[in-house]
Amino acid sequence: MLGLILYFTAILLELIFAIGFSAFTISFIYSSLKGSPYVPTKNNVIDRILKNAKLKPGQLFLELGSGDGRVCRFAASRYKVTSIGVDVNPLLVWYANLLVKLKRLNNIHFYCKNIFITDTSKADVIFLFLMPKLISQLLPKLENEMKKNAVVISHGFKVIGWEKRLIGILDDGPFPTYYYRK
Repeated sequence: MLGLILYFTAILLELIFAIGFSAFTISFIYSSLKGSPYVPTKNNVIDRILKNAKLKPGQLFLELGSGDGRVCRFAASRYKVTSIGVDVNPLLVWYANLLVKLKRLNNIHFYCKNIFITDTSKADVIFLFLMPKLISQLLPKLENEMKKNAVVISHGFKVIGWEKRLIGILDDGPFPTYYYRK
């Protein structure tokens, strides 16, 4: 009898793993199809990027395409900014919110929604790690909504058309980071 229980428990655990792994894989494919794949950035790279951004306590830090929320969490905990992360992937947003609750961080919020309907007008700093095509589609929205002197940090890719707004480059590792001011 114990052997039968162990057998069905093992089958159930394998089934749970298969369903979870499938959901995980499908969510990453979904993110890629929506414009940008999930590519996590290492904490030491995030540290250098945000150090160069000269964040100040109380600023609003907005990440469009926040993935698991690691950049927002780092910015909020290290620099005492209010962080908002937006991603289209519900699984990653759920995970980001879970980590915020576990770490008891009150100055971070994550939302599962389209970045094109996200209000960018109050952000002091906007962080992007998006594919060039998605950045170019997002550019008119940023032009129209962003407040004056807001900073855009584009990790990995230049913002084509904003060459005159470029205020710095961090050429670090496989992905350079570009800093722009509106």
